[in-house]
Parts: sequence; structure tokens; C-alpha cells
Amino acid sequence: MRRKTALLALASAALLAPLAAQARMPSPETIFKAWDKNADGAIDKAEWVAAGRKEASFGKVDVDADGKITLEELTAAMARRKARKQEQGAPEQTPPPAEH
Repeated sequence: MRRKTALLALASAALLAPLAAQARMPSPETIFKAWDKNADGAIDKAEWVAAGRKEASFGKVDVDADGKITLEELTAAMARRKARKQEQGAPEQTPPPAEH
């Protein structure tokens, strides 16, 4: 009986983990506000790197290549990433904490 209970608990945890990750995912607005350290309404490459992001990935989010990421670009990038993860069937990973 204990073994069945343990297996049931493990299976439940595995099924609920992706939902818990989504519930913890900060909104693009929250992330943007935390990463835009100088509050100029854009995330530049230095702010991007300071937030723990890879410099090489900056250009993937800065789609208009103007050297800064707007809230709209960040929101679109997060939506693309979420859609890609769902297509692959992989659980969603959270970005670095918004407090960065």
C-alpha cells in the first residue's frame, strides 16, 4: 500500500510540475522592469548581460536590431519560446529571477 501511495505521489508531482513552473513564471512586464536598470524603457546589451542572459542571444530578441529590447520585443520572444517548448512537449523553463 505504501508503495502505491508513493508511486501515486511521484506521478502526481511529475504531472503537476509543468503547471507549477508556469504559475511561477514572472510576467514579461515584471522581468522587463527588473532588467531595465536605468528605467529608460529599453533593455540594452549591458543590462541584458547583467541580468544573466547570454550576450549572443541578445540579437534574437532585438528583432529590429536597434541595440535595445523593448517590452514588446521581450513579450514576443517569450511567447515564441513558450510556443516552441509546447511544440516540443518539453516543460517550460523559467528565466532568471526578475530580481536580477
